[in-house]
Amino acid sequence: MLEEYVYHGKRKLRCGYTTGSCAAAAAKAAAEMLITGETLSSVRISTPKGIDLDLEVLESVTSRDYAECAIKKDSGDDPDITNGILVFAKVSYIPCGIEIARGKGIGVVTKAGLDQPMGEFAINSVPRKMITEAVNEIVEKFDYHGGFRVEISVPDGEEIAKKTYNPRMGIEGGISIIGTSGIVEPMSNSALIDTIRVEAKMRQADGYRNLLLTLGNYSESFVQNTMSFALEKSVKCSNFIGEAIDIALETGFERVLIIGHIGKLVKLGAGIMNTHSAQADGRMDVLVTCGVLAGADIDSLKKIPECATVDAALDILKENGYMEKTLEILAQRAEYYLNAKVKNEIEIGAVMFSDKHGITVKTSLADRLIDLISEEYNG
Repeated sequence: MLEEYVYHGKRKLRCGYTTGSCAAAAAKAAAEMLITGETLSSVRISTPKGIDLDLEVLESVTSRDYAECAIKKDSGDDPDITNGILVFAKVSYIPCGIEIARGKGIGVVTKAGLDQPMGEFAINSVPRKMITEAVNEIVEKFDYHGGFRVEISVPDGEEIAKKTYNPRMGIEGGISIIGTSGIVEPMSNSALIDTIRVEAKMRQADGYRNLLLTLGNYSESFVQNTMSFALEKSVKCSNFIGEAIDIALETGFERVLIIGHIGKLVKLGAGIMNTHSAQADGRMDVLVTCGVLAGADIDSLKKIPECATVDAALDILKENGYMEKTLEILAQRAEYYLNAKVKNEIEIGAVMFSDKHGITVKTSLADRLIDLISEEYNG
């Protein structure tokens, strides 16, 4: 069991490890078992986060031609549908290099805009690198001069994927092997909302009348790189936009500005105030609606629901001359729902950005709020 913890409010929550870490560990163990012919009870890998994992090796099979084993996923205290699944790696000899292959239960990418290109199996780039590095440790350890084929599988993956948004996101036939740090940091909903409340009250106690809400790392990087705000005075609300707005009202703020990636904030155009994919998607539905109101042609509109990302949908609208008007309507709809949420009791606005298209949406009060917050936060 991983003994790493994070704190949300007063709660101490145990971290876990990703499917990518499981795949890398299983691959490393199977490679060693293939070379030595001996089974292993545990294996150690290093994660991109810098945390070493000692993981139990399960269901080992060794033969002259291949070795196979599994690692059990542990999500810690994070509510995760993949918690407890077995991630298998089957390793066999090839003349040279490290070849990563798709086994049972691993999905295939069917839409553009995801980590892997269309038609490729859904093992993301960081896990692929982790698998390669882990297996190369065995190559060096035993001075092996050939290559390995590593087949990753999750026997229950296809059934598990049906309970997720993977099919809608463009991953068919199984789950994806993901993770950028190798470690799962738990996110307790109630604990996170309590943290938002505590931080908002701290800003209010310091005399601030304006509240800047960011959604996460993307938002913070964007603010740091493009705006003059003192970022440490903002409050991160993650997916809980509605709850954060309620907290702003109850705490007595006069104005709220929300800054976030359009891939999340586009959902405001349908009044969706919790942007987690498990709560609601609706991204493409919102863009189709806005596109219809902008007068977009039917052929362009039909392509939007097939897009995996908002950026991909915006590319279609831009190519056909409808992006600017569509985003203008999105801004109006988002503003309507935000004002309805606060019952016009305070000023509220939003800024949406895209890595590809820059600032894409500003509601009507956004520039005024940016100026007021800049003045207050930097004063």
